[in-house]
Amino acid sequence: MKILIIGGTGVISRDVSKLLSTKHEVYLFNRGRHPFAEDNKIKVICGDVHDKVGMKRTLHEYQFDCVLDFIAFEPSDVERDIELFDGKVRQYFFISSASCYERPPRHVIVTESTPLRNPYWDYSRAKIACEDVLVRQYRETGFPVTIIRPSYTYNETMIPHIFNSRKQRFTLVNRILQGKKVILPGDGNTVWTLTHSRDFAKGILGLVGNSAAVGEAFHITSDELLTWNQITQTIAEAVGKEADILHVPVEWICSYPGYEGGLKGDKIYSMVMDNSKLKQFVPEFQATVSFAEGICESIAYYQAEPERMESDPEFDRMCEELEEAYHLAEERLKSCR
Repeated sequence: MKILIIGGTGVISRDVSKLLSTKHEVYLFNRGRHPFAEDNKIKVICGDVHDKVGMKRTLHEYQFDCVLDFIAFEPSDVERDIELFDGKVRQYFFISSASCYERPPRHVIVTESTPLRNPYWDYSRAKIACEDVLVRQYRETGFPVTIIRPSYTYNETMIPHIFNSRKQRFTLVNRILQGKKVILPGDGNTVWTLTHSRDFAKGILGLVGNSAAVGEAFHITSDELLTWNQITQTIAEAVGKEADILHVPVEWICSYPGYEGGLKGDKIYSMVMDNSKLKQFVPEFQATVSFAEGICESIAYYQAEPERMESDPEFDRMCEELEEAYHLAEERLKSCR
């Protein structure tokens, strides 16, 4: 099949691009990024997704069997895609998010029929709105959409964690190496699933060209369940240390701008992703990259280049503030007894 991937070079999409290219003819539409120099089978079409007229003109000469959009975040993005591809492709993949599932959850076990509702995160509400547009178009015109909801998916370029710097991902590891406190929201016993992008790519491969998947939604995750305490200690073990964990109230962290969405809107609740539906459609699917294996790859990636191992001083200051606030609260409680 001839496949167009809009984006195709990100944390989630890069391994998808590589794996699909082993079975299909793959094109990436982006601003010219091509991180697969070793793979001449992957071709790049240069363009800007924010220029609908230019995008339409550029893609006019091509015909694709399948389109995957990894960088659609607003309803206007999927409305553009509908205009571009309706009646021209056999299958269109919208990459949504498992954070669309209701928060707080009524049930720990999450299936694709779990209601979509997130009052805490604008990102998730926009993804839900995108899904609404696409589902309506499928019902009204048969637009061949397949919705994918990845949960926390990482590759070697990430140090995945519930509370880490967004600018310098190695900051968390440096804190562990330096014996500093690692801040965890709540008690750290929330059960979570981390999925390596190579495993996510396997699920996509099995759904591409699968006509039974049209009109359906799937999440694609590992079946490995870990608490955030266990995840933190696994990261520490990868560098031969033990993490000095400090649990602080979630509300304290959410008082800092930009953190409420990713915490209250996603990671502070126990969520067990039931992959039964995916395995029904893709019986061969099996996630095989354990977190212990994946995080070792991530550590090695950062240690290979010293500049990747820098810390974020702003994040470090935030951690010190939280630690100080915790000890002050602890002293006040003692004085009340």
